[in-house]
Amino acid sequence: MGEEGPPSLEYIQAKDLFPPKELVKEEENLQVPFTVLQGEGVEFLGRAADALIAISNYRLHIKFKDSVINVPLRMIDSVESRDMFQLHIACKDSKVVRCHFSTFKQCQEWLSRLSRATARPAKPEDLFAFAYHAWCLGLTEEDQHTHLCQPGEHIRCRQEAELARMGFDLQNVWRVSHINSNYKLCPSYPQKLLVPVWITDKELENVASFRSWKRIPVVVYRHLRNGAAIARCSQPEISWWGWRNADDEYLVTSIAKACALDPGTRASGASLSTATTDASEACDTDFDSSLTSCSGVESTAAPQKLLILDARSYTAAVANRAKGGGCECEEYYPNCEVVFMGMANIHAIRNSFQYLRAVCSQMPDPSNWLSALESTKWLQHLSVMLKAAVLVANTVDREGRPVLVHCSDGWDRTPQIVALAKILLDPYYRTLEGFQVLVESDWLDFGHKFGDRCGHQENAEDQNEQCPVFLQWLDSVHQLLKQFPCLFEFNEAFLVKLVQHTYSCLYGTFLANNPCEREKRNIYKRTCSVWALLRAGNKNFHNFLYTPGSDVVLHPVCHVRALHLWTAVYLPASSPCTLGEENMDLYLSPVAQSQEFSGRSLDRLPKTRSMDDLLSACDTSSPLTRTSSDPNLNNHCQEVRVSLEPWHSNPEGAETGFVDSGVGGPQLTVGEVGPSPPPPPPGIAAHRTLPPSPAKNQMRSLYTGFSWGINKH
Repeated sequence: MGEEGPPSLEYIQAKDLFPPKELVKEEENLQVPFTVLQGEGVEFLGRAADALIAISNYRLHIKFKDSVINVPLRMIDSVESRDMFQLHIACKDSKVVRCHFSTFKQCQEWLSRLSRATARPAKPEDLFAFAYHAWCLGLTEEDQHTHLCQPGEHIRCRQEAELARMGFDLQNVWRVSHINSNYKLCPSYPQKLLVPVWITDKELENVASFRSWKRIPVVVYRHLRNGAAIARCSQPEISWWGWRNADDEYLVTSIAKACALDPGTRASGASLSTATTDASEACDTDFDSSLTSCSGVESTAAPQKLLILDARSYTAAVANRAKGGGCECEEYYPNCEVVFMGMANIHAIRNSFQYLRAVCSQMPDPSNWLSALESTKWLQHLSVMLKAAVLVANTVDREGRPVLVHCSDGWDRTPQIVALAKILLDPYYRTLEGFQVLVESDWLDFGHKFGDRCGHQENAEDQNEQCPVFLQWLDSVHQLLKQFPCLFEFNEAFLVKLVQHTYSCLYGTFLANNPCEREKRNIYKRTCSVWALLRAGNKNFHNFLYTPGSDVVLHPVCHVRALHLWTAVYLPASSPCTLGEENMDLYLSPVAQSQEFSGRSLDRLPKTRSMDDLLSACDTSSPLTRTSSDPNLNNHCQEVRVSLEPWHSNPEGAETGFVDSGVGGPQLTVGEVGPSPPPPPPGIAAHRTLPPSPAKNQMRSLYTGFSWGINKH
């Protein structure tokens, strides 16, 4: 009898657990129109009415004549058939894809295929991130970009370095509790928790029984200069009975006391500089955007009054008492102040996002675009979030007071506010490395439910749990990047790519709901990290305007009028949106527009009073053409002639171009066309033109009469 060989299981490779499926072609001569990833297998390949369509275990690919659409399957939110021959595909990042078919039967066939491919996974291994990593193992760099798929690159175990960077006194004031080791206290919290040194683990257990989901108040940030800390938790379980917990009250007040005992390095009153946007876009009184220095906070044993920031409205907080929740009562928490921010819950945010997606998928130039965008309330929600973060940052930086942030459960609105406030306060979190640490610590380690909120958790059919919370936060970071373009090391492409891979499931970074689930499923070792792609050395995501070493605190403008729709995500230039045939005649592509314009006769174009030579505008020898916009061209040119003579009315004022009337501010005289323009708003300096010669002054006058509000100092 021959020798027995080694067990056959030793010869099974990881990729053998994810075998490719057989390709189904509608026509034998069809070829896969894209390069597949490792572990990716095309399952269906066919033709639409005007495109080539393919479905793999990772993506939906549609190749039109002049464009290509690539959508990860987990990015797809819903699929339905419209008008019998059209597939309508709504994506989780607000894009909408439309694909037409020749027959109703073919449309229904592809609807069935795509519905099965986008169904909720039955087990974690059904997500493509596991197959992608398994097939990448053992490959050389020549075969695959292995630097993009290295396991174990999830940024973890950074807590010790972060505590040292923020200067926590771990000997006398603070301590790292291991009460949550192996997630035995709270599965949605990290294993190491920072609390005041005199708080015992027994007291933490009592506090956990009083907080929703056992998410106790723990410290996550310390201001290096004044020692003020930011803590986070979930709502207290007061219920209608008005329950109290002495250990919880003691822990909250102890955080303020610990901040007073560890006051920071601002002993001499030195202050951080602050950054602000233009004064003309000033915020409300509580959230004003002014260029001011941080006032020094002297070290003292008397603790500062702690601010408890409840992200909900007061009405919502009281209503939660019916479900066993509630909010802190100031009578029970001495030296504390409670403020309600009125941020909407996930259901309102989900509805707002769905309205935004519907608006962005309309025909390209709707007449009601601005009113439709306003009705979505998306920018209003961003404004409230920014104001909450600014309030936290101002309280910590300017007043030197500690802040405790919570909402209902502490894993949606709470990380939005805390993470945004840390970006405002600390320039480290505006770097590529710091931003990655921020996402890992405040979002992943503290249990934001990415699986439920992004809709890729297995066996989770409750649509009410889905909400673009993380996308909304990234949008707010984008608003900061717009207002402070030189203070972020990463660029907009970095944020856009992060949005895409939040939903793509190509990487395992955003899988599961909390760190306990990721540990049990061994996600960190069985999937690739998105940070391998978004690493600091990738120049594609580097902001070349970035000024390193800028130790400033950001005070952004929070008004809705100062916010912008994130067109790179919601309305990209290569948006995978194809209009229905009924709307095609309402919109022409730029090429078609140019062709139509070139075919028009120039004689049919409307005439205006624009001149090839500005000096000829006041030449009376040329015949005047009256248009509906000019009541009397003769009077108009006479006014211009008078304005071209600065010495005509005031020789003293001609030097500067202004006459100080003493009422209503300076009045323009030089360059004045028609009626006098209104005085410039505060903070905006008007042009002060000294004409070198009458000829040059004639040309300049036609500009300065309308451009006084452009220069901003």
